[in-house]
Amino acid sequence: MRDLQFDSDYYQRHYRNPRTAVTSRLEMARRAGFIGAFVNYLDLPVRTILDAGCGMGWLRTPLRRALPRARYVGLEASEYLCRRFGWLHGSIATHRPRTPYDLVVCYDVLQYLDDREAASAMANIARVAHGALYFSALTREDWEENCDQSRTDGAVFLRGAAWYRDRLARRFRPVGGGLHLRRGLDVHQWELERLPGAGA
Repeated sequence: MRDLQFDSDYYQRHYRNPRTAVTSRLEMARRAGFIGAFVNYLDLPVRTILDAGCGMGWLRTPLRRALPRARYVGLEASEYLCRRFGWLHGSIATHRPRTPYDLVVCYDVLQYLDDREAASAMANIARVAHGALYFSALTREDWEENCDQSRTDGAVFLRGAAWYRDRLARRFRPVGGGLHLRRGLDVHQWELERLPGAGA
């Protein structure tokens, strides 16, 4: 992980201050609502959720509202946030749970890891996610064309989307909107609901 203090100042700038925040509680609630609605639509049983790099924990309440039978685990590298909110301290690159999770959320985390650490994280995600995965990371194209650079942390490792997609495709198939299902999972979609070439 790059040399960065994920301390109070970092979260004040990127999350708490509305003039400089990269996201909001409302946006994160919408994201959680989408994840929960899609997982429920596919009738996937979700008893455990891992929010890898959970940050301020803004996905926690809306995810638990959408998936009320699920136990939520927040995994976070920031010692500051772990002390403040009680998250499990660790990294998705090395997290070894006793049992895998039904749903893993890894949102805007891996751009903070160098290629070796990020590759380890991708391999570990394949081990710990045995159902659905919501995955997103800031890519080179996102930085150049999609994000607000005045708010987005640019001191990260920017890669092309193919770097992530190639690794995800080894164990998961994309179903749209950042959601992926573990290959071999007994979930069926109508043909026009599936992404072209996603397979089973």
